[in-house]
Amino acid sequence: MKLESFWTDTTPAFEGRKDALPAKADVVVVGGGFTGLSAARALALRGASVVVVDAGSVAAEASGRNGGHVNNGLAVDYATVAARVGTERAAAWYRAYDNAVDTVERIVRDEAIQCDFRRGGKLKLASKPAHYDALVMGFERLRREADAQVELVAPERIMNEVGCDRFAGGLLFKKSAQMHMGQFGHGLAEAAAKRGAQIYDHTQVQRLQRLNGHAHRVHTERGSIDASQVLLATGATRLGAYSSFSFWRRRIVPIGSFIIVTEPLDANALTSLLPKRRTYTTTDTLHNYFRTTPDNRLVFGGRARFALSSPRSDAKSGHVLREQLVAMFPQLRDVRIDYCWGGIVDMTQDRLPHAGEKDGLFYSMGYSGHGTQMSVHMGECMARVLAGDLGANPWRNNPWPAIPGHFGPPWFLPAVGLYYQVKNKFA
Repeated sequence: MKLESFWTDTTPAFEGRKDALPAKADVVVVGGGFTGLSAARALALRGASVVVVDAGSVAAEASGRNGGHVNNGLAVDYATVAARVGTERAAAWYRAYDNAVDTVERIVRDEAIQCDFRRGGKLKLASKPAHYDALVMGFERLRREADAQVELVAPERIMNEVGCDRFAGGLLFKKSAQMHMGQFGHGLAEAAAKRGAQIYDHTQVQRLQRLNGHAHRVHTERGSIDASQVLLATGATRLGAYSSFSFWRRRIVPIGSFIIVTEPLDANALTSLLPKRRTYTTTDTLHNYFRTTPDNRLVFGGRARFALSSPRSDAKSGHVLREQLVAMFPQLRDVRIDYCWGGIVDMTQDRLPHAGEKDGLFYSMGYSGHGTQMSVHMGECMARVLAGDLGANPWRNNPWPAIPGHFGPPWFLPAVGLYYQVKNKFA
């Protein structure tokens, strides 16, 4: 069992530039994940001089360590969001995710990225009859106000979708997709570089010095660069420039999410389990998410433990996930697990993305485990914002208060984990 991401292990690493940083640029993007790379590509297409700096390898953190889903739909219940912010805003945010999936598909097509992009829909599986009742209650409003294509899967039909008798129905989001994250990340970086963006990996930002307005001097371990504008696309990074990033670290909780990947399975046996080859999530509070791969592996993840990713933590989580996998699909009790890894989810208090400008710095982050498509989309949106189109940001004017008692390291995770374990048992 390799303790590394299947996506990055099966993709050649993108090699950043080895020369010295330029003295100045129109825009410096801090973070070489999907947000940063998408923004860099879009900005370069507009004729801007763009430099991307990343503390590690390009597209190797959250962008390369997720479950491989490209899902539409909000990360939280639509009706709950609508009750808080109103129907108009909630529907607009929901449609932003539809647009985000479209953005990924368009970039894949325009840049001819070979990443097995496929729209197969997402099936939200009700783990208990009460969960299905909740899906039914919100279904008509969701279909009427935000997504006319969403479809209920009744309990008597659910085994046509999943070869497992533990689910009580489901909700199908037909616009959702999936892809190979490593291949997409490599292709997106290549596309950005081809358009003129200069990408420097293993270049940790040490300090951001405001010069005037939006202009900053970006100090890195490889020297400094003056930027007319800076876009922070760092997610829940725990590296470098702590004081410069303190505003965002008080508003994002880094939470571990863990994934295992099986050996290639018999195609017919896998089809009997998941005949539609969709992306899947469960409604448990501590939910699982899974999908297949073109070479007939099963990618199975979840919040196995409330801990951050490390080799030891990943290995422990892998054993938990294997138990959950076998509980769901007993037919797979003897399969080999080839990969296991963890990643950091940049969770916000409202579980919604946040983007805008703070003290002369532009930012987009906080995707809360639902970010593959939105990160790519927001890269393009923020490129337009930097060019002066503030209305291009679908998350503008969404308040983002600090999390009380949170100043960086998530000291409260064990207590949160215990709370959710109890809630998961009884909800």
